[in-house]
Amino acid sequence: MKLMIIVFTMIAGIVSAQQSFHDFTVKDIDGNDYALSQLKGKKVLVVNTASKCGLTPQYQKLEELYQQFGGDKFIIIGFPANNFMGQEPGSNAEIKEFCSTKYGVSFPMMSKISVKGDDMHPVYQWLTSKDKNGVEDSSVSWNFQKYLIDEDGRLVKVVSPRTSPLDDEITGWLSK
Repeated sequence: MKLMIIVFTMIAGIVSAQQSFHDFTVKDIDGNDYALSQLKGKKVLVVNTASKCGLTPQYQKLEELYQQFGGDKFIIIGFPANNFMGQEPGSNAEIKEFCSTKYGVSFPMMSKISVKGDDMHPVYQWLTSKDKNGVEDSSVSWNFQKYLIDEDGRLVKVVSPRTSPLDDEITGWLSK
């Protein structure tokens, strides 16, 4: 009987665990729910962003990538975060204004979150933990780190913050 209870508990734990990127609902930059399940069938590039970083000009290259590949098969999801030297101090409204006027960002931006530490957002807990994503452990090393997610909501690869969004590593994956 004890063995049955242990097995049942283990199975219940596995079934209730976050299995996919698509299992999450986040808040968009306007505070509305954004179900990641609506992205099933699309490749997704997840990126943590900041407005006052030396890598901030990557917004332009992210937008170029989105214009080139975005649509029915690919989307970029930006998560502003203030985890690195206070480089994203703005409110969601200020971030939205900055992204649209300075870089013409048209890909979806989410509400500001934490991508590391004790207050790490659950999506980033999934992205950075092999126990949750089933692929690899990682840590967010700086602003503009990229996570590639396949059409089924599985983590494919972690891409360095310094790697251009237009690098062959990313465009090659999108072209497959």
